[in-house]
Amino acid sequence: MCNDYRLEVEIASIMEDFEGLEINIDVPEGTPNVAARADINITDTAPIVRGIEGRRGGGELINRRWSWPGQGGKPVYNFRAEGREFTSNRVLILTDGFYEFTDPQPGEKRKTKWLFTLKDHDWFCIAGIWRAHPEIGEAFTMLTLEPGEDIAPFHRRQIVPLPRELWTDWLDASVPAGEVLRTLPKGSLIPAQVYPPQSALF
Repeated sequence: MCNDYRLEVEIASIMEDFEGLEINIDVPEGTPNVAARADINITDTAPIVRGIEGRRGGGELINRRWSWPGQGGKPVYNFRAEGREFTSNRVLILTDGFYEFTDPQPGEKRKTKWLFTLKDHDWFCIAGIWRAHPEIGEAFTMLTLEPGEDIAPFHRRQIVPLPRELWTDWLDASVPAGEVLRTLPKGSLIPAQVYPPQSALF
């Protein structure tokens, strides 16, 4: 499951894309000042778009913490989606790539790190939810499913990158989750080995 992702695309470019898709984005806390980040880790603060109850075709761009404390204080950074409807508190998590880790290669001590990017666009959204926590305030987590064909060779679960045509539906909590949450077709996600360094796999 994903415990590290990336966002190097400028927020201004992301806002232009939302406008082109006719998704109206409010910035109630001001436009987040987000520097390019090769690694966004658990408990870091990062930009998300949160759905607005009773409103379709838009959301609000805010910065929130990734993960809330679960039982025993263990961070809830991924959340199983199967069998759940998510009738409130939906978010789009902005990213241009996410990482998965596999066993170390021969002669290496560290796990092999893979970056997954989307074939057809330079950035995308991951399906998530948010929750208010009494100690840390509002925080978000990524939803997961059984892996699709692109992720199955690397991990037994995967987060949910959403096609652009489903972003509005995910922000609208009246749309059943089962109509939105699915894995992408084979070949949609491109893996590249980050560590040990190696050229991208195509």
